[in-house]
Amino acid sequence: MCGIAVIISGIRFDLSNIVPDYVPPSPQPPEQVLFSADDIKAALSRRGPDSIGSKNVFLKLEKLPFEGVMPEMSTVGDDDSPFVIQEPCGVENGCEPDNFGQLHFIGATLQLRGISPIVQPLVDSSGNVLVYNGEIFGGICVGNDCNDSEILMKMLGRCCSCLSHDHSIKHGSCEEGEISVPQLLSRIKGPWAFIYWQNSSKTLWFGRDAFGRRSLLVHWPTQQDSRFLLTSVSPLSSECEISESKELENLNYWEELPCGMYSLSVCVSRTNGYHACELKRHKWTDANLEELVQWERMSVHPEAGKTCISRDYVHLEPSHRVLTVLREAVMRRTVLNTTCQTVSAHHGQGSAPVAVLFSGGLDSMILSALLHQCLDLKYDIELLNVSFDGQFAPDRITAREGVKELENIAPSRRWKLVEINADLQRLTSEMKHVMSLISPAKTYMDLNIGLALWLAAGGDGWIYGGSADSQYSKHKSEARVLLTGTGADEQCAGYGRYKTKFREGSWLALHEEMKLDMQRIWKRNLGRDDRCIADNGKEARFPFLDEDVIRTLLDMPLWELADLSQPSGIGDKKILREVARLLGISGAAGLPKRAIQFGSRIARESNRINFGSNRAANQASAGSVEIYKARS
Repeated sequence: MCGIAVIISGIRFDLSNIVPDYVPPSPQPPEQVLFSADDIKAALSRRGPDSIGSKNVFLKLEKLPFEGVMPEMSTVGDDDSPFVIQEPCGVENGCEPDNFGQLHFIGATLQLRGISPIVQPLVDSSGNVLVYNGEIFGGICVGNDCNDSEILMKMLGRCCSCLSHDHSIKHGSCEEGEISVPQLLSRIKGPWAFIYWQNSSKTLWFGRDAFGRRSLLVHWPTQQDSRFLLTSVSPLSSECEISESKELENLNYWEELPCGMYSLSVCVSRTNGYHACELKRHKWTDANLEELVQWERMSVHPEAGKTCISRDYVHLEPSHRVLTVLREAVMRRTVLNTTCQTVSAHHGQGSAPVAVLFSGGLDSMILSALLHQCLDLKYDIELLNVSFDGQFAPDRITAREGVKELENIAPSRRWKLVEINADLQRLTSEMKHVMSLISPAKTYMDLNIGLALWLAAGGDGWIYGGSADSQYSKHKSEARVLLTGTGADEQCAGYGRYKTKFREGSWLALHEEMKLDMQRIWKRNLGRDDRCIADNGKEARFPFLDEDVIRTLLDMPLWELADLSQPSGIGDKKILREVARLLGISGAAGLPKRAIQFGSRIARESNRINFGSNRAANQASAGSVEIYKARS
């Protein structure tokens, strides 16, 4: 998929359930707002979508309020449709803000599934509107030649429209077999963010999956901008312009929307006769999904003589079981749709439909070896590696060694190591752009990671042996799907600070730190990473965050995953090191963890530029230092 947005104006919001002490601002005329729909369209257009479209829904008060008479609400439309697709009605056209509410939907589509082109927003005959950015890998049946957005739209159209949205009881207006919107969304396995207008109940549904694998930013209405906005990415007009004092206006305009499902039910104020919305957050209705969100492990402390493993998956040894579910996760994300056929049709035989963000480390080597097992041999596999220190960056060294190991286990596959070289001092305009992509993240660490990911995902580099007269040839990756190892460290104790927690507090402290990271990964990592990768017209996919992989790792005793009493490169991510050996990549199985900002050496270069030296940066705890500060 690609990106989605909605802009709601002319409606007053009650956000007291989410924002404490919230004071609703009065709706403002369009000319007073900070960002326009065109700004958001421009940001989404940078992603190179196959199509981009927009639709307007206008809500009109049928009667002006008189004392003792309540106004009625209807959706403005013509004879053919309950919504209008035309110039909005606003103050400049003689319409009073309290008489009209507007919902402006924007959808950009990078089509990876389905045989027929689609243009978002999708609209059905009942006036429901959907913009969807995600993939359905399970829970809802999607045929290999079908588009998941169209399937989801049909199923949403059959959902209950009870205004109470209390799905714990059956309502008289519900027909037999009807399910609620939260019940439907709780079934989906895979990454998603969505915005859906349910016309029959005058309700806007929106949200993102339980782990936040797709970005969705929110602007809550304020006195400065009374609109409600949702968007996959911050518009370019909010790009960071830093003054000498490193201050930034409008710093807190956007927030990462917390994972979950939300509804805004539009009604008419009984006292003043204007459009009003109340925001509600809904619980996941699937018990298994809720267990994953809570992330409680049954077996944390090793006990003498205790060999049992939770649940009933003991038919396979732990490492074999993890290998199996990881292979299935990669298969779902690379083969069980029309991705390969689409790419080969555009770029010819042998073109790589899928690429791997590749450091040559443990996680990316496992994904590469599994991708080889899943993908037809007629396709190349591209391994995208970024360096800010040429051939001397640690990730460049391990990447080259890793390719040799992959060639040994899979000599029939054509592997393409795409070496992407960067000079941080020459990336001034690119850095400003990436700062807008990582927003609302704002630390030097976020910028370093975001810039490295953005350049790697761009795939603009060199490959070895590309021509007769030169060892290297220029190469631009055209793969639209990128596999990344995000989630492996959080679930298998890969970070160095886990060893400190284990040493200070033993197994329980280790579990609690891992749980903390899994429950905040949406805010610290995934939204930022999704925006930086998607800006290149690519879709990030996270096999380690597949629901079945998370369940399998969570069901295992913690001591099967890691033994942090052992040295780095042995006890950390122990289970994944065993998986690597099963795949025949024993060299990668012994590599220590190295984050992209250090392995690519962007952190070192950034420290020199911004702090004068690595030592000064370490003394200042540069990783957590904010790039700019809000004006007081």
